[in-house]
Amino acid sequence: MKSIVQDRYGPTPEDVLRLAEIDTPTIRSDEVLVRVHAASVDRGTWHVMAGLPYPIRMAGFGLRRPRSANPGRALAGTVHIVGAGVTGFKPGDEVFGIGSGSFAEYAHARPDKLSLKPENLAFGEAAAVPVSGITALQAVRDHGRVRAGQKVLIVGASGGVGSFAVQIAKACGAEVTAVCSTSKLDLVRALGADHVIDYTRADIADGQGRYDVILDIGGNRRLSRLRGALTPTGRLVIVGGETDGRWLGGIDRQLRAHALSPFVGQNLGTFVASENSADLTAIRELIESGKVTPAIDRTYPLNEVAAAIRHMLDGRTCGKVVITI
Repeated sequence: MKSIVQDRYGPTPEDVLRLAEIDTPTIRSDEVLVRVHAASVDRGTWHVMAGLPYPIRMAGFGLRRPRSANPGRALAGTVHIVGAGVTGFKPGDEVFGIGSGSFAEYAHARPDKLSLKPENLAFGEAAAVPVSGITALQAVRDHGRVRAGQKVLIVGASGGVGSFAVQIAKACGAEVTAVCSTSKLDLVRALGADHVIDYTRADIADGQGRYDVILDIGGNRRLSRLRGALTPTGRLVIVGGETDGRWLGGIDRQLRAHALSPFVGQNLGTFVASENSADLTAIRELIESGKVTPAIDRTYPLNEVAAAIRHMLDGRTCGKVVITI
């Protein structure tokens, strides 16, 4: 089969990723083999490819070189083969979810990380959902605990996670203020945001508004600035965070939030998303009800995965970048 492969870690996708012919994966009895129709790129794709920050290597991705030769994870496709111990799926089922090595014609996946594809989405649209959609759902529902009538601020609203978070928070009945750059204001308005802030022209902590929940997605603002925009008992959820640090890479801000939270009235924290089929099903139901729609920025063919990751790294994306296979 055709697959993207990498032999070593590296931060530059053009230097480490290449298209090759490799053997089709074999599956264990508790896995399924998916014929991949589409995959998607997210910030985690780059971290797995680059092996940065370094703790990601100790989390099971390989210390000196990548354990998996293909950094793709999110996928949508058709079940090709099911393992002997798998129930709930059969060959021919259209699915979406998280697998291993999804930048390829075939990928293996665990059934507890798959769900049936939303009926109203094409494969390319469905592939945009799994990683970013799950993260957004858990940020809004489980950690932000967003309820109807609350005021919610979403920093980084135009990205993959942010574009889902805006819609999910609106589905919860919240009043949503979205923060993004000038060129992306129209997108977040179209997603349903009640208010938009252009961070190049306005400060979110200018004292003009206080929010019950702030979702800071991939940002780098100081905790003191974020706390200044929260109500006295508000909740801050830091979803990622990007710096150039090779050891912490932005995690230090999350650690400080956890350490400070017990000593203040506000709830400050972060989380690592749990990849599971139940939440994929919950997102599918939101999509099929018309409350959530994937925002697709651009689509690339399999042989241009490096270019797709480069486009994401350059910060020009509005929504998700999809790979068609």
